[in-house]
Amino acid sequence: MELIELLKAAFLGIVEGITEWLPISSTGHMILADEFIQLNTSAAFKELFLVVIQLGAILAVVVLYWKTLLPVSFGRVISVKRNTLSMWLKIIVSCLPAAAIGIPWDDEFNALFYNYQTVAIMLILFGILFIIIETRFRGKRPRVTELADITYPMALMIGVFQLIAAVFPGTSRSGATIVGALLLGVSRTVAAEFTFFLAIPVMFGASLLKIVKFGFHFTGEQVAVLLIGMAVAFVVSILSIKFLMGYIKKHDFKAFGWYRIVLGSVVLLYFALH
Repeated sequence: MELIELLKAAFLGIVEGITEWLPISSTGHMILADEFIQLNTSAAFKELFLVVIQLGAILAVVVLYWKTLLPVSFGRVISVKRNTLSMWLKIIVSCLPAAAIGIPWDDEFNALFYNYQTVAIMLILFGILFIIIETRFRGKRPRVTELADITYPMALMIGVFQLIAAVFPGTSRSGATIVGALLLGVSRTVAAEFTFFLAIPVMFGASLLKIVKFGFHFTGEQVAVLLIGMAVAFVVSILSIKFLMGYIKKHDFKAFGWYRIVLGSVVLLYFALH
């Protein structure tokens, strides 16, 4: 096993850990990273790696929010936490659009839209949306300031925005769901937290789908590369999530919007010149 391949996996884990939770598109960054740091492996394993590495990022959410995510409390008597159970039901509702449309047509969507043009356009488009939304709602009090206040229709609409991200790479799953939540009057903090929790079933499902398609025949080197990437993504994700939650308590999402516009422009320029 070559050390350089493990270092590549670690670097990609850093990229994943930062970009998965910040609304700046992990796919867009992974495409750029792949231009310069390519894993010496088959195309099928690389496709698997770029999805399954997200399991490390998911674990970071579970570790940071396990008390909020656990639907039961353990005391002298085990009791069900109704608000938490309701939150999970809303998360399931949010997953329905992607499950109904995204999963059956996954290969077709990848063939049509997994290219730098789509990534760049969606980076720029949703960057503009962030700026417009934050400007429009500046100074207005959000209608939803608690997770429990998100209704089932709201959850379904957030799921529709997540579907956009599933179809068009570069949209950013977190970016799309946060934009949808903000448009519905959800506060930045609640929008971010709901996005984190929504990622758990979505990423587990996507990873399982890729593993089933790839098969369960991994070489020792492939296992090592996956574990290194996931471990680094886990550690970096914890730092990214803490940063984002602290940042949005005092700032809006405009900076991420401008960043997306610049990155999308760089992607278009880079590939136009090569």
